[in-house]
Amino acid sequence: MEQVQGEQTQRLRFHASGGEYFRIWIVNLLLTIVTLGIYSAWAKVRRNQYFYSSTELAGSSFEYHGNPVAILKGRIVAAVIFAIYLAGAAWAPLAAVVVALGMGAASPWVIWKSLQFRLHNTSYRGIRFSFAGDVHDAYTNYLVRPLLNGVTLGLATPFIHQRAKAWQHNESRYGKARFSFDGSVADFYKLYGGLLLIGGGGMVALFWLLIKGAPEPTSSAEAAGESSLFLLAFYGWVFVVYPLFMNMLQKLIWNHTSLEHHRFQSDMRWSRLVFITVTNYLAVICTLGLFLPFAHVRAMRYRLESMSLLVDGSLDDITAVPGGEVGATGEGMAEFMDYDLSL
Repeated sequence: MEQVQGEQTQRLRFHASGGEYFRIWIVNLLLTIVTLGIYSAWAKVRRNQYFYSSTELAGSSFEYHGNPVAILKGRIVAAVIFAIYLAGAAWAPLAAVVVALGMGAASPWVIWKSLQFRLHNTSYRGIRFSFAGDVHDAYTNYLVRPLLNGVTLGLATPFIHQRAKAWQHNESRYGKARFSFDGSVADFYKLYGGLLLIGGGGMVALFWLLIKGAPEPTSSAEAAGESSLFLLAFYGWVFVVYPLFMNMLQKLIWNHTSLEHHRFQSDMRWSRLVFITVTNYLAVICTLGLFLPFAHVRAMRYRLESMSLLVDGSLDDITAVPGGEVGATGEGMAEFMDYDLSL
């Protein structure tokens, strides 16, 4: 993406440190265990406040305003629904099926409320973000369109992904300013096609080389050893391909996203992302999990500091809009059900 004359490049800066976050993380973990999970809502707010305040753009930091009581209520609702499902699975399978179908039917609403909550509770220079999308479009993007994969054997995935991402970005606001997304369906098909070609083709070639070079096993021990070698090769290749996909995806999404006439840009490098991902996994394993907060900060720093905003004019021209409170039920349930809305 070429820079237009008159634009000023404002790169995101991330000032969090692994040591500082480790202290927050260990206290959050201990208090969550002691309170049987109740403190997890306060832990999330404390973690987000630290990360948001550590993220700087054009000399100003972001702020997080989430209410831990509201988040806890959302998690309690999600936990109760999940407990009903588990009880039904154990004693009344038909009831469990009904609950599972109900959870699936409610998932677009959960995603919609989560988007509203996350943006409403984020601010920059005293101005809040917001999400203007409606629940009808949420059901179209997360329930109706995904049904296309059933009749296309997954070939509709890039189209579904593009439409969902376009909806998320086009309906997002910063004060009175609108975000926009111009990434096309063809761009997403190229991304997935490249991933399939590199990931699938590389995996086939890797296994072919292993099979060709490996002698015929003469015992069950040798067969087990070859199986372990194939498994190790598979996970090793995943560690290479996954960062490649994340690199391509972040560039595709943010290089096609604007805030009014201000444009975003990502210059993330795949090789650096692979290095961070692999070394983080190794460090977490070698430290029995104690490196987790340091790994989180390393990964977040690289992803954020690969982002820039090409400012055309001044960000001070954006004004705030009045807005009320947004319930956190969707946010709590989205986390409980492990939805990742960043992709």
